[in-house]
Amino acid sequence: MNKFDIIIIGAGAAGMMCAIEAGRRGRRAILIDHAEHPGEKIRISGGGRCNFTNVHAAPKHFLSTNPHFCKSALKRFSAADFIKRVEARGIAYHEKTLGQLFCDTSSKDIIHMLVDDVREANVELRLSTSVDQIEKTSDGFALKTTGGALSCSSLVIATGGKSIPKMGATDFAYGAARQFGLEIVKPRPALVPLTFTGGLLDEMKALSGVSTEASVSCNGMAFREALLFTHRGISGPSILQISSYWRESDDIMIDLAPDVDVFERLRTARQTTGKLEPQTVLATFLPKRLADAAAARAGLEGRIGDASDKKLKVLSDAVKQWRVKPVGSEGWRTAEVTLGGIDTGGLSSKTMEANSVPGLYFIGEAVDVTGWLGGYNFQWAWSSGWAAGQVA
Repeated sequence: MNKFDIIIIGAGAAGMMCAIEAGRRGRRAILIDHAEHPGEKIRISGGGRCNFTNVHAAPKHFLSTNPHFCKSALKRFSAADFIKRVEARGIAYHEKTLGQLFCDTSSKDIIHMLVDDVREANVELRLSTSVDQIEKTSDGFALKTTGGALSCSSLVIATGGKSIPKMGATDFAYGAARQFGLEIVKPRPALVPLTFTGGLLDEMKALSGVSTEASVSCNGMAFREALLFTHRGISGPSILQISSYWRESDDIMIDLAPDVDVFERLRTARQTTGKLEPQTVLATFLPKRLADAAAARAGLEGRIGDASDKKLKVLSDAVKQWRVKPVGSEGWRTAEVTLGGIDTGGLSSKTMEANSVPGLYFIGEAVDVTGWLGGYNFQWAWSSGWAAGQVA
């Protein structure tokens, strides 16, 4: 049996970060993954350019049953700390909207940086290796893998959540947590497009491909970013963000023209361009198909000069206060991240170690800490992996 100080299962963002830190401490470490290549979710992220962090990353940008849990790790290894590593490596990057940082060339730049650091830290990287069994021993853990038996004093599980199963995502971490008596906050797809049925679905299909900036709100949260209509419902950054707060049976309020006083714009048009149709006026600040749909939903026909204030208010509300009720989401197939996971009540916020099982650690997406869209989830991977790597 091969004996290591630390075994890290999962060669994604969190796992590689943890392995690097443990190896730099002189720990005899091995990083294993069932995939053929490390960092597969890094590779596909950000349209292939990896939104590797967000300059504004702070605890308020994360969801958890314990909103305080993420504070320690995020403070001790911040976005600025990861940016320093990217800059030291010479990776060119740029800032897009809302503090999002992307590689100029390819997400592979981040993967190569991490893999090189893993190797320089003398960590063994073993791919195409699955873990069949984990047992607690008197001095640590014994693992049966497709590459043979392994043992260690510290075991770190960084296998992520259930999002994007085509990339190899599984519920391995949850099974391991349950094996050792840890609780699970029910996982659900997050940062995911929302779907509709019936008449609303017909309306969405007719608008498929239309995109506009919108303010979207639900359950006390609001996000102002792009909204995209699809043949199954609605997507785009604003919808992915609000999906983390939406629950079945909840309505979503959409303001399709957040910078426009639509009612006053319509009243002015009634006085100055009364011969125009209402949708023509809406099309001065909305995409034409969206303007046509809003006018149809409000049931307003004819010339705008003939419309009463009451009718104009109905049309304004169809734009500014469009209330919709999704029936579901597109699920794990397209969800960018998992909401829920291993209950933080059973973990140390400083080290990520299981309170009841010394030597056992859970990091990254497997834990009940979920970031907003825009690089926040990668930052949680870096921070939680770093925290465990200091002690495991």
